[in-house]
Amino acid sequence: MRSHRLALTVAALCAAFAATSAQAVTEIQFWHSMEGALGERVNELVQEFNQKNSDYKINAVYKGNYGESMNAGIAAFRAGNAPDILQVFEVGTATMMYARGAIKPVQQMSEEAGEPLDPKAFIGAVAGYYSSRDGKLISMPFNSSTVVFYYNKDAFKKAGLDPEKPPKTWEELAAAGQKLKAAGQECGYTTSWPSWVQLETFSAWHNVPYATEDNGFGGLNARLAFDTPLHVRHLDNLAKLAKEGIFMYGGRGDQPNSLFIGGKCAMITGSSGLRANISKNAKFEFGTSTLPYYADVSGAPQNTIIGGASLWVFANKKPEVYKGVTKFFHFLASPEIAARWHQQTGYVPVTKAAYELTKKQGFYDKNPGTEVGVQQLNVETTAQSRGLRLGFLPQIREIEDQEIERIMSGKASAQDSVKTMVSRGNELLEKFEKSIK
Repeated sequence: MRSHRLALTVAALCAAFAATSAQAVTEIQFWHSMEGALGERVNELVQEFNQKNSDYKINAVYKGNYGESMNAGIAAFRAGNAPDILQVFEVGTATMMYARGAIKPVQQMSEEAGEPLDPKAFIGAVAGYYSSRDGKLISMPFNSSTVVFYYNKDAFKKAGLDPEKPPKTWEELAAAGQKLKAAGQECGYTTSWPSWVQLETFSAWHNVPYATEDNGFGGLNARLAFDTPLHVRHLDNLAKLAKEGIFMYGGRGDQPNSLFIGGKCAMITGSSGLRANISKNAKFEFGTSTLPYYADVSGAPQNTIIGGASLWVFANKKPEVYKGVTKFFHFLASPEIAARWHQQTGYVPVTKAAYELTKKQGFYDKNPGTEVGVQQLNVETTAQSRGLRLGFLPQIREIEDQEIERIMSGKASAQDSVKTMVSRGNELLEKFEKSIK
């Protein structure tokens, strides 16, 4: 009888302990914008972390594209049920930075959790973009990308072009487009993210200002400054290529990606993070190269700027949540994980150790072109090429995309549209400045 009672007591204690252990698991809500092949990679990372850290459970939830997820996160915060982690695209950086009371800076969070993140461990251009003026990380670098040039090697061969010599200048791109068209290619060139690629990155690549005050890093009184002959010339050139049937405007954001992956367009400028989807879905051999530039512009090419997104942590969460988030961020920044993410997706390695490990593993030698994004970023930046830190940048992009569409459809001249972009954009910047002050 005593043995039976003892067994029952032990069983009860075990059940109680199991229940307590189950209750001790800290759940962390992570909202992101990765879909398709990239979404699969995110789910794999989260599953691996959860398996290695039984005290925590990351719940990864896809919340739509970057704009949709950011709006959802802000709305959830205002309603009092914000997620713990929110993936926000780089153009939302200024908005999130100045959202006083809503954000927990990741540097502060990690220090309070007893596991400080080291900003110096990250690639300089990446850490600099997501750090405060005193060099402390505000958000966690994650899927940092940059613009690269992809081309269809099979289409190049068919057109009599050397598949190992992609165009390096805009003049060479136009010439290649003519040959591709003559060979029956429906579209020579397209671009995703028109405003990011053709205005923001274009400015940095040619070492000319996009905005005043060091593109916004110098203060809230920054204003757009790309109403220059060079920018007008470039948009005029794209419109000319569109009339000649060489350039095809495929829409905003990443909508044009399907034109390249499906084989309709033989060349595209897009995110380095596009590589995962090209590798998985394209039915042709493709190459990766540096962005085209105008050879007569002094100082070009300079460097590209980062895109993609970082991970932001909302304020007013429990200490155990912040401890779990800190562990998750250390996991993402570990050399093996960061290197694997880079190699599988095409996003640049966010840490120096991940870059060195990737080189040591011979990945770049085995996969020519995959180092292009890192090489375009891994140079000393200038005041014109560091990147952008402007309020209401998502809304400014909408204005720019709208005007670019008007140019490409022949409804407006590049000269007039550029003036409109700058004028309307500066109205938003002034509004943002007043709202912060």
